[in-house]
Parts: sequence; C-alpha cells; structure tokens
Amino acid sequence: MTSLRYKRRLLLQATAALACSSWLPAMAADARPAACAPAWPQWDAFARRQIQADGRIVDFSVPEQHSTSESQSYGMFFALVANDRARFDSIWRWSRDNLGAGSDKLPAWHWGRRESGSFGVLDPNSASDADLWFAYDLLEAARLWQQPQYHAAALALLAQVKQREVKVMPKLGPMLLPGEFGFDAGKERWRLNPSYLPLPLLRRFATVDPTGPWVAMAQASARLVIESAPQGFAPDWVIYDAAKGVVPDTERSTLGSYDAIRVYLWTGVTADGDPLVAGVRNALAPMVRAVVNYAAPPEKIDSVTGAPVGRGPIGFSAALLPYLKAVQADDALAAQQRLVADKWSAWQAGAPKPGAAGDGEFNYYNSMLTLFGWGWLQGHYRFDANGQLLPGWACRS
Repeated sequence: MTSLRYKRRLLLQATAALACSSWLPAMAADARPAACAPAWPQWDAFARRQIQADGRIVDFSVPEQHSTSESQSYGMFFALVANDRARFDSIWRWSRDNLGAGSDKLPAWHWGRRESGSFGVLDPNSASDADLWFAYDLLEAARLWQQPQYHAAALALLAQVKQREVKVMPKLGPMLLPGEFGFDAGKERWRLNPSYLPLPLLRRFATVDPTGPWVAMAQASARLVIESAPQGFAPDWVIYDAAKGVVPDTERSTLGSYDAIRVYLWTGVTADGDPLVAGVRNALAPMVRAVVNYAAPPEKIDSVTGAPVGRGPIGFSAALLPYLKAVQADDALAAQQRLVADKWSAWQAGAPKPGAAGDGEFNYYNSMLTLFGWGWLQGHYRFDANGQLLPGWACRS
C-alpha cells in the first residue's frame, strides 16, 4: 500500500511538472511561482480576522469599521492566489449585493457604519483601482477555475471603466481617473494617483480587449510614475496639466506615503519581461538608499525635495520586498525580509484575536501589503509579461 501511494504521488508530481512546463514556456526560472508553494499562514490569519462569513472584509482600525471596494477586490485576488473558491465567491457576492459591483453602475468605494448606527454605503463614488482589480480577479478566476460567468462579468465591468473612468488627456493619452467624479482640477487639469495602475493588470486587459485603451494607458502610466518622481520617490497624488505636463499636487500634498508605497510594490511584482518596467524601476532607485539609511522605508517622503519623515509601518517593508528583489538590492532585501518575518512571528505569538483589539501592527492595510509583497517573495504568485496570474497552486500535486 505504501509503495502504491508513493508511485501515485510520483505520477502526480510528474504530471504537475509537465503541466507547469507547458503552461509557462517563456518564463525564466526566477519568474515562476514556487511549484509547490508552502502553506500561507498570512492569508489564513487575514481571512480569519478580517473576512466575515458573508464575504465582507472589515477594517477594524477606523471607527466606521468600514469596507471598501479596494479591500473587497484585494481579498478576491488573495483568495484566488490561495485557491480558496468559497471565499472568492462570497467576497464577490457581498460586493455585488452591497457595493453594486456587477450591476449597471460602478461599485461604491466606501461602505460602513453611519452616524445613525446603521450600515450601508457611505460614499457612492467609485475607486477605479479597485474596479481594475475586480475585473482582473474575475478574468483570472474564469481562466484558472474555468468559470465563464466570471469572464462575462469582468468584460462588463471593464466596459464601464472605459466609459466612466478613462479620460483621453492631451499629450498623454488615455488615463485612468481615480474615480468617476471629483478629479477634474481645473481647465484641462486632472488629479491622478500613480498607484492605481499596476502594469500586469493593464497587460492582461489588453489581451482580452485588444481595441481598448490599455496598451496606451500602460505607456502613459509608466510616464506618469517617472515624471512624478523627480527625486526618485513616488507621490500619493499628482496633477496632469495639458499645458505643463506632470506637475506636483501642491494643493493636496506632494508627499508619497500610504498610497505611493504601492507604486514600488506593483513595479516589483511586474514581470521582468515587460518592456516598460526597467525604466520605472530605475526611476525609483533612490528608495533603496532610503531603506538602507533608515533601516526601513520612510513613512512619508516629499516627492519634490526627497526629504523623508518618520519610519514606515511593517507593511511598507513587506511591500518593498519584490522591488528590492527585482533591482538586486540583496542586503536591503535580506534586512527587510528579516524584519517582516520577525514582526510577524512576534505578532502571531501574541495570539491576536478578531476585532480592533487584535490588530497590532498587522491591521488591514499592513496585512494587505504583507500578502502582496511577502506573498510574492514566498512564491505564492507571479505575473507573466502578458499579465496572466501564475499562482503557485497551479503546479502543485
């Protein structure tokens, strides 16, 4: 019996290896996810603490105990990476029922406790980065799990994004507005967020919607990141002025912080084969020096002067792991990886409980950055040059 089981396991492993080799023919070895990625305790902890049984993802760190289209769309991505179909379905179902996702309108970005004590939509405006992630999650779930209904929902959402959240800007091309309303900043001026445009997502959309704006948007987004970071540090917000080009958002803030950290994250997880990524990574290289000097990413950096303020939370260190790996900053990578692992071990040792009291350093946002950044480094997922998701479980026996 033991011999039979052993032979069966060898056969399964060989079959999985063959499937993986045929599925990833053009991928360099270091661009593939781990063929048998280990258990993912960070996802297990996040799901246990932040995800309700009905699929709502709760941020306990704010009084509204709110949920956002961002949190829901990220949760769907992590569920897909974890091969957790039940949670993927429940998160999408809650988003449809409560945010309006999958309807004839864009999802509301903000849902939570009102002043009256009741719960519901707090702001009906959309958040376009979440809309892109929703569409991407659905596309990849349809492909990897062979669920065609998700593909149709993704295309319907992308059609709404193109109609309501994409603006063709003079001398820049098609660009993603951060939401449907509220981001005109004057005559032929728009307020933009560089962290809303992960290259892998735009590449994937271009393959399923080849006549859409996605290839040109990818080029515009790379330009936006490079030109908005004159000192090598991405800002949270920036202005595009048709007459002046990319200029600092002096009305709101020139700082890069909790939004901008994702610029480095997306740049790090983008496949090396993407023709735009090398230029973006080079433009952001000063962040490596900042991490070395402060032993962690700064919490805030003035994108105009390069002046840092404070030390970033643990999620910032986790978010930077893929970027440090991509630019071969080996010493900085090792130091930040140790920091993340040590903080995680200490937090877990405290047996954190559900709810705000158990948040500690791994609250919703830090946990999310950790899942993206450390999860990538651990081999739970990769993106190929066309933006397809390569989850570690796809090659697991």
